[in-house]
Amino acid sequence: MTTLVLAEDDHDIRAIAARILRRAGYEVIEVADGSAALDAVREHRPAMVVSDIDMPVMSGVDLCLALRADPATKDLPVVFVSGSLVPGDTRPEQAQATAILSKPFLPRDLVACVEAALSRR
Repeated sequence: MTTLVLAEDDHDIRAIAARILRRAGYEVIEVADGSAALDAVREHRPAMVVSDIDMPVMSGVDLCLALRADPATKDLPVVFVSGSLVPGDTRPEQAQATAILSKPFLPRDLVACVEAALSRR
């Protein structure tokens, strides 16, 4: 089973996304911020990270930058799921995110985005 780390500070959104991904056959490790996600990545060595951008403690952008700076995780796919992106926001590209999905999202779009990111690995 493919393991994912899901970083989302909103409990309800995290629970919905985790349920969608589990139904699609993924093992999901849920965390509430980027710092906890970084710890989970180091401990569990997941196949990818699905992360909100704006979170307390450590943002998704800072998480992605930390992953890219570490040779062990520099190629780990990171999908940003965010409701705060506006046209021209370059944070995901600067962090070298694999993909971006806007909130609100349809379940099939979340699964398709994750599958596409994993296929590029």
